[in-house]
Amino acid sequence: MTRKPIIKVRDLVAGYGKNIILDGISFEVYEGEIFVVLGGSGCGKSTLLKHLIGLVTPISGEILIDGEDISRCDEKTYQRLIKKFGVLYQSGALLGSMTVAENIALPIMEYTDLPKNFVDTLIRMKLNLVHLNGYENYLPAELSGGMKKRAGLARAMALNPSILFFDEPSAGLDPITSAELDNLILHINRNFKTTMVIVTHELESIFTVAHRVIMLDKRTKGIIAEGDPRYLKEHSKNPFVVRFFNREAEL
Repeated sequence: MTRKPIIKVRDLVAGYGKNIILDGISFEVYEGEIFVVLGGSGCGKSTLLKHLIGLVTPISGEILIDGEDISRCDEKTYQRLIKKFGVLYQSGALLGSMTVAENIALPIMEYTDLPKNFVDTLIRMKLNLVHLNGYENYLPAELSGGMKKRAGLARAMALNPSILFFDEPSAGLDPITSAELDNLILHINRNFKTTMVIVTHELESIFTVAHRVIMLDKRTKGIIAEGDPRYLKEHSKNPFVVRFFNREAEL
């Protein structure tokens, strides 16, 4: 059975002003896949994520979401496309003056005309999914770091997106909380077939959740490895890739 790509990146050149960060990269992400973008510091992981969700316009190339170029579309098309995905930012990005329920309600109220009782039901469903039952009226400051990430994930899933983007989801979490988040990511992927694009350098999480990875390289400004991370760890011909996956310092 042929897998269908839901995201296509073609000859993407990205950067800021004259500073080129990514030079002509191409890849695809398939429906239902957990796809991880990794690499060393300054390789362009966050830059790529900003381009994938339409926050930054590429210098050249195209980024197709379900066949439509998010980087070149008009505002009406962009508003329609962003309903197809949710984003979990590194900090959770919850609004501190709003309760957890109010944060989750934001995209629902913005993009739907559902009555309040339906919205309240959706909020409870999303909180139940991320194991935060009963935390509707808590403020973000009253939550632990892991709970903030899960609340942010509940908000990212508010509109039942077909794609979820994660920016360093394990950053700042202890190993146990990080493992719990990994298990939640796997649960959502398996039960809802949600496509996931995760930007991270946390090896433990990569080996736990990734179906496939691409590794970006600061020096070449391109992709130096692609595939199953477990295979790349043992069989890559690139010495840097092998050192990265095996946490080996350069001699």
